[in-house]
Amino acid sequence: MLHKTTPVFDPRKVPVVGTGEHLRAVHPAQLSPEALRQRFQNPPIWTPEVIREASFTEREPANAAVLIPLVMRDELMVLLTQRTQNLSTHAGQIAFPGGKSDLSDTDNVATALRESQEEIGLDASFVEVIGSLPNYITGTHFIVSPVIALIKPGFHILPNPIEVDHVFEVPLSFLMHPGNHNEHEVLWQGQQRRWFSMPYPKQNPDGNLATLNEVKDEDATHFIWGATAGMLRNLYRFLIA
Repeated sequence: MLHKTTPVFDPRKVPVVGTGEHLRAVHPAQLSPEALRQRFQNPPIWTPEVIREASFTEREPANAAVLIPLVMRDELMVLLTQRTQNLSTHAGQIAFPGGKSDLSDTDNVATALRESQEEIGLDASFVEVIGSLPNYITGTHFIVSPVIALIKPGFHILPNPIEVDHVFEVPLSFLMHPGNHNEHEVLWQGQQRRWFSMPYPKQNPDGNLATLNEVKDEDATHFIWGATAGMLRNLYRFLIA
């Protein structure tokens, strides 16, 4: 689990200053398990869009890793967690399973797999690591290695109740469509800060997604933003390069 200082502003209320509607979406054929395996085996020449956030703290840098789990259903789904509301930092925010590296971890993959087991009970036997993205440096000086993995169906989720409120899935196609990417900007601590958000409608009790009117209500959306959205934006850039 990544412990970071939470910004004092409400990111949902920061104005949208741009969208990705003018950019092309990743073609559906590129979002199959085999296409992604091939992409990471033969990566293109590309440049990540988001590498480092503006600093929030004076702390020393620390290595960390997250798992970006792509669940192999009828279409690939990205598995995400929502942090519990009682945490001292980043309460209620959406994240990938992951956290700070331990001395016992042999590499970033080991960190991501261990943290996924500890946070959500994801057994490594269901995980096929296919690659990684460039490091992402958070505003709190975590040097995060995003590990990309395909997840076989049939796994069981057992969230750690101290850290994880619930686990949910979002279609990879939704997150790889730049029309769903918003850019925000705010002046905070004397610095102009920019980040992406990718609000995704929650499911109603009947299993259907929230309506467009309901999406305007913050309780009707999963507000994916910050480092999580930044790493997804880099995955988008990797796939369209």
